[in-house]
Amino acid sequence: MSSRASAARSEGLLPVAAAPAIVAAQRADAAQLDALLAIVTLPAGDATFRALPESTRWQELHAREPARAGSVRTTVLANPRHTLAVLGYLDAKASPFERLALAGRMLKETAARQPQQLALAAPGPRAAGRAALEALLAATLAHAFPLPSFRTQAHPERHVRRIALLDADGLDTRHAAASARGTNLVRWLTALPPNMLDAGGYRRLIGQLARRHRLGLTWLDERALRRAGANAFLAVASGNDAAGAGIAHLRYRPARRRRAAHPDVALVGKGILFDTGGVNLKTHRSMLDMHTDMAGSAVALATLIALAELRAPLAADAWLAITENRIGPHAYKPQEVVTAANGVTIQVIHTDAEGRMVLADTLALAARTQPRLMLDFATLTGACVYALTERMSGVFSNRPALAGKLESAGRASGERVWNFPFEADYDAELESKVADVVQCAVEGKGDHILATRFLSRFVPQTTPWAHVDLSAASRSGGLGHVSTDITGFGVRFALELLLKQNVFAALGPAP
Repeated sequence: MSSRASAARSEGLLPVAAAPAIVAAQRADAAQLDALLAIVTLPAGDATFRALPESTRWQELHAREPARAGSVRTTVLANPRHTLAVLGYLDAKASPFERLALAGRMLKETAARQPQQLALAAPGPRAAGRAALEALLAATLAHAFPLPSFRTQAHPERHVRRIALLDADGLDTRHAAASARGTNLVRWLTALPPNMLDAGGYRRLIGQLARRHRLGLTWLDERALRRAGANAFLAVASGNDAAGAGIAHLRYRPARRRRAAHPDVALVGKGILFDTGGVNLKTHRSMLDMHTDMAGSAVALATLIALAELRAPLAADAWLAITENRIGPHAYKPQEVVTAANGVTIQVIHTDAEGRMVLADTLALAARTQPRLMLDFATLTGACVYALTERMSGVFSNRPALAGKLESAGRASGERVWNFPFEADYDAELESKVADVVQCAVEGKGDHILATRFLSRFVPQTTPWAHVDLSAASRSGGLGHVSTDITGFGVRFALELLLKQNVFAALGPAP
């Protein structure tokens, strides 16, 4: 393939729709709007609506019946455009997730109109208003973003082109927009069909994004990984019908730290582009959506890009483990023993536990850069889904001080997480008679905990580390402010943790 054709193909894998323009406004001309959405915090009186266009109409809408937190009402304004008015009610003690969920329901009310020009408002108490307005903006940007579609359409759908924020003083729209773009990039990549986002396509796409955002990029191909001793990763890749798997190492450095050798954070992501289960073949239903098994790599990539867009004062790396898990004459098998990049020997038990195999080597290689914090994302275990459903994701950490920061970041971002045990006595379930560790237990109980204990063998004890099992990466009907089954969960959480939770102070001074 020529370099020009390769570049064109990578461009074709990236979103092409322009993001809506976001403008601040003190007042809105309703006659120019397709929709106006307003969140009010209860209790609310007539004075709450006076700053909105056609305030009497809003007061009438409010007076229809007693207000109930979480409910949504609609009407149309009395102008030639018949602007849709959407009113949402929020409890004064509502959590960030509840704000996002309400905003998501409000955006669903606009779907039939396919609005192009809309305004967002959150009249009432200032602090609550800023938080509610951010939730509305996040929901609008998610709603406005089209996922990949390959239908033949005679009349393309209309999408939001302009968002006016009423009385947005104090709202960090730059952070909100970068977070939304990151979430949408995760959703886009995770939704791409596996014949398009194959290893070669992903590599080209990553190269395109690295150039666009001025990120350093090193691609460790299978030959380089063999030299590095990354045999756990290569075992999974051995079933592929062609070479092309690899680990992408991307680097972002702020202007004042361009030569920093040791990153503040290493973001690691599982990028299994399609998971058949290997020799331990999945059933039809279990395999159907396994093109989404690369969501962790998308979260790590999109978080790094968001940090670069925000010019965050952190030196950050991303390590993406990219391969398929296929069945074939050379696929790895149960009872094989392989040696990982850090010298730990692994007894293979089940070839469908491939995620922990590719992460083992990726974590070991990332650890060589001596980051202050390692944070990995992976759609790793069904056990975590059974424990939490798809409403939250699971987190684990080798530092007690990190547990509170992880849960706080989940609450504040609206991407909720639950901290699971990380006790050493679970290692008894991973003892091997022929190797240093078994890949997984024969039985599946507590597999999300055992998988994390397995991964901990590839993270130096001196390195603070957190693992995120992305049980909320997809959910039928969406989650929070995102209405599609693929949620993009992870970027809001990661940015909150790294930029707002003062997580590095909890880890102590840099080495």
